[in-house]
Amino acid sequence: MSIRLLAIDLYRMTREVERLEKALAAASGPQREPLSRELARARADRDRLRQALEGRKDRSLGTRVTMGTKR
Repeated sequence: MSIRLLAIDLYRMTREVERLEKALAAASGPQREPLSRELARARADRDRLRQALEGRKDRSLGTRVTMGTKR
């Protein structure tokens, strides 16, 4: 998946997380549990997209992380 498409999906998931957070804050009683589960899934999806996007950006820039080795 291209960086652009990952960024678009990340934006969409970020908006979904914000929507669910607002809905959960306004919810009462029995509505809270399903919203809480949905919010947890949305946050996990958002975080996976963020990690994928960061990984793509690192590879496209040609950067490498060295593990503290000195030469």
